[in-house]
Amino acid sequence: MNSAASTTVHSPAPTSAPYDPDVFAARHLGPRGREVRTMLDELGYDSLDALVDAAVPAAIRTARPLDLPAARTEAEVLEHLRAVAAKNQVKRQMIGLGYYGTHTPPVIRRNVLESPAWYTAYTPYQPEISQGRLEALLNFQQAVEDLTGLEIAGASLLDEATAVAEAVALMWRASRAKAGYVVLDADLFPQTLAVTRGRAEAIGLPVVVAPLDGGLAAGLEAAAAQGALPAGDLVGVVLQQTGASGRVLDARGVVAEAKERGALVTMATDLLALTLLVSPGELGADVAVGSAQRFGVPLFYGGPHAAYMAVRKGLERQLPGRLVGVSVDADGAPALRLALATREQHIRREKATSNICTAQALLAIVASMYAVYHGPDGLTAIARRVHARAVAVAEGLRAAGVEIAHDVFFDTVRAVVPGRAAAVVAAAAAAGYNLYAADADHVQVACDETTTEADVAAVLQAITTTATNGAPGEATEGEASRPGVNPGVEGAMAPVNAPARTESPSAPGAGADLDSTLPLAVRRTTAFLEHPIFHQHRSETSMLRYLRRLADKDLALDRTMIPLGSCTMKLNATAEMEAISWPQFADLHPYVPAEQALGYAELVSTLEAQLAEITGYAAVSVQPNAGSQGEFAGLLAIRGYHRAQGEAHRDLVLIPASAHGTNAASAALAGMRVVVVATAEDGSIELADLRAKLAEHGAQVAAIMITYPSTHGVYEEHVREVCDLVHEAGGQVYIDGANLNALVGLARPGELGGDVSHLNLHKTFCIPHGGGGPGVGPVAVAAHLVPFLPGDPTPGAGRPDGAPGTAPVSAAPHGSAGILPISYAYVALMGPDGLTEATKTAVLVANYVASRLRDHFPTLYTGPNGLVAHECILDLRALTAATGVTAEDVAKRLIDYGFHAPTLSFPVAGTLMVEPTESEDLAELDRFVDAMVAIRREIDRVAAGEWSLAASPLRGAPHTAAAVTADEWPHPYPRELAAFPVPGLRAAKYWSPVRRIDGAQGDRNLVCACPPVESYA
Repeated sequence: MNSAASTTVHSPAPTSAPYDPDVFAARHLGPRGREVRTMLDELGYDSLDALVDAAVPAAIRTARPLDLPAARTEAEVLEHLRAVAAKNQVKRQMIGLGYYGTHTPPVIRRNVLESPAWYTAYTPYQPEISQGRLEALLNFQQAVEDLTGLEIAGASLLDEATAVAEAVALMWRASRAKAGYVVLDADLFPQTLAVTRGRAEAIGLPVVVAPLDGGLAAGLEAAAAQGALPAGDLVGVVLQQTGASGRVLDARGVVAEAKERGALVTMATDLLALTLLVSPGELGADVAVGSAQRFGVPLFYGGPHAAYMAVRKGLERQLPGRLVGVSVDADGAPALRLALATREQHIRREKATSNICTAQALLAIVASMYAVYHGPDGLTAIARRVHARAVAVAEGLRAAGVEIAHDVFFDTVRAVVPGRAAAVVAAAAAAGYNLYAADADHVQVACDETTTEADVAAVLQAITTTATNGAPGEATEGEASRPGVNPGVEGAMAPVNAPARTESPSAPGAGADLDSTLPLAVRRTTAFLEHPIFHQHRSETSMLRYLRRLADKDLALDRTMIPLGSCTMKLNATAEMEAISWPQFADLHPYVPAEQALGYAELVSTLEAQLAEITGYAAVSVQPNAGSQGEFAGLLAIRGYHRAQGEAHRDLVLIPASAHGTNAASAALAGMRVVVVATAEDGSIELADLRAKLAEHGAQVAAIMITYPSTHGVYEEHVREVCDLVHEAGGQVYIDGANLNALVGLARPGELGGDVSHLNLHKTFCIPHGGGGPGVGPVAVAAHLVPFLPGDPTPGAGRPDGAPGTAPVSAAPHGSAGILPISYAYVALMGPDGLTEATKTAVLVANYVASRLRDHFPTLYTGPNGLVAHECILDLRALTAATGVTAEDVAKRLIDYGFHAPTLSFPVAGTLMVEPTESEDLAELDRFVDAMVAIRREIDRVAAGEWSLAASPLRGAPHTAAAVTADEWPHPYPRELAAFPVPGLRAAKYWSPVRRIDGAQGDRNLVCACPPVESYA
């Protein structure tokens, strides 16, 4: 058949050196031996080094190689990581403050968290090949909507602290107030207060912290006694339903007072508690936020965890982040997609409502499946048991004469121990339990899903002994660790013939008598999770098959290359992933004493030092838990520096027209104005326009934000000149690290003139994208900006050096620390030579693809010697003008060939940006090239008039199995061409579960909850 393009076949490639099974880089890099030679021959270069010398300007090359330890084998790295992990002490975590122990159901841990089908998937911007992860995220939204009692929920945010900060900004936007203030509940988690106050201050939003237990008026009076309230009206109020002190707030009075003043209300709350407590929606709240961590997501020393936000109807267009909506495909069948322009930061730039790009999709999926697996009955049973444990703690303390601060609580009990808090916490730690000392006189005990009766007894003994009788006696050998479980009651060590539990977790007696512990005013009386999806998968067999069915709908890196420009979808090796599930890394609370986290301290400090060496900067902070947060942290550092220099007036950021949209959005969130610098015809920064903008705004310029290599995929030769011009004007240089995969080992941003960069560990350093997150966006700074790195959010922490610092940008001191072992392992496995070779190979494969496609889809921008960096932009605009075939048509048709599309229409509309990465071998690269060549032949047939565009396979794509096997086939092209456009697909065919989705229909008729099952019939 005419469209069955010939497939390029290469003979088996002998390697140029004997294969060494211990060299990890040889498995990380796709091309090797003769494959490299074949690609170099295509490009006309004798060696890889010759190609790199031609592509990478000598002016940017570093003069010194990477000073990193030599590469180690997988076995050596894993053994080393075990030794590092062993330095962490895993105790029973009862600190609370938004972080709780939980049981990740093994079927979810193995088949989601540890499954490459889920963790290697990309953000579902191409919805037809993302229906599985979109359904999982829709389940998350449905669970959040049901539990919060609000109509619209998003598909996850970064953490609870930043979610509260986003809610504060949302209330300001929705109110349209030009002056006023937001009141923050004094019983918000301390880290939430720290992050929210910092974010609000950055954009000039006045906030007031007030005690609200006695009502809003009383709280404002107390706040006013500490200083004058800001001018203007009350814009919003943020309440914590289950407060940092453990108390459960009957919020009706505060909500009513706020509404009387015309203010909006946000309620921070706990999803598990909401199975027992009245929902925010019923209380009149406009917004609900919190963390889904205790829905099966490990503690991870603070992250990654999925936060959530839900809003009442009418506020949905103010939601930050992503929103999964229900639309229809070309056949009218229900189909899911991201709704309401959720990449709006790339469209609206500095006018975007949020800079969120990477969220926590993988963790939201884990949480959603936890809700699916347990259902409403299971979640309620777990919540009742948690509450019962807390009640038992409270009753035991009262019986021993210890005062309890609050009578109404869910899971956290605050004990009054005048002057003895530190001693009580020490005694509990010696017994194997971490508690929280709120101050010298109060200790808190937070119960969770993992808390047992034995734990309650042990904690009571530690507290009562110390609080009532002085210091406890010397611990005997073996008592320093958590007590073993009672073998006669529960646990793996129970006797083989031990009787079964006398009451199941869901039995009525498993929970406390709620009438006596939770007043009716705060208790839930409404149903939740009534959709069938939360009732269908109780057995592990059913759950396993559901997860497999969803994964089979999607394209992830375990099936095919994902050639997304600027997103670097490279190998996430199993050896790199393995350690994150180890208890010594997964089960630490972020606020444990430093001596219990020595392993993490070693891992974090080592990785930060290695990243500083790689980038050429003085210091790195891994706290930002997304690339966008790294941008924000870097800009805050620049702002703090200028203020310290007495130049607070410098508030303007120059941003090239081609820059990532998050650059402008982050600048706006940091309280800075944006001025756009023009792009030259070759894709570089237009120097004349830069000089003009500096001449016009020089005294106000805080920084320029550039991406290097440029967003257009080329090494700009005059980058140093750009940096010098901005420095001469008194500004700082921010180099976006999104494209660092083209620099590692060859050049250092800090040596090019950069003052600060953020890095994307989920790109260059192998943390997987997870269907849209988790990410880590460390911020790297030059020496003069070190004092302005993110502050420590740990309750009670402060900068020991007394430096001014900046506000924290994440709720945990090291952000998403739980996934840092991935990048740590990658650097250790590759070593300096492997990392450098990876960069060179990335340059090789991008130029190979560009060269092979040159006669079919020309490359829009090239750098020195007509070469690109690690990605290339294929220009379809002339073809579109001639035929009407769009870049989107090509993206959808690629699905029929089994590929995720390249980046669509960014940074240039009507183009496709391709980044093959160093991990794809020649066979996969040629498979992609052959698919693109075949698609070009289809475009030519449209151009020749053989098909109209509307009746072509390009516009009909993607083709589902149902469509090509239907009795009727109305298309002028054969079914075989639709389904098997190249012969190789007959051996392994991915079938899109839906046809092309109608995005506009989904936005016009927004549905963001699980549709009835019958709608799928």
